[in-house]
Amino acid sequence: MDDEVMAALAGVIEALWRIQQEWPDKSCSLAKLSKQTQRPMSVLRRQLSALEEAGLIALALDDGGVTGTVQLSAAGAQLAAELFS
Repeated sequence: MDDEVMAALAGVIEALWRIQQEWPDKSCSLAKLSKQTQRPMSVLRRQLSALEEAGLIALALDDGGVTGTVQLSAAGAQLAAELFS
């Protein structure tokens, strides 16, 4: 992956980490994450797919795949704590 893609993925992880610090044990809605990261939903969904494949997030989509929730996995939370603490 190039540096721009890695920076974009790191931005999503950082936003999830901040949200998780404010509301522990609560999943974040895709809409809230889209607003926090200032990314269109289509772009965010592609980035979330990559992070899910890497095992850094847990993504739960509702019927139809339009809405859902996301949270850092244990590995994602550990990585975020190392990067952003």
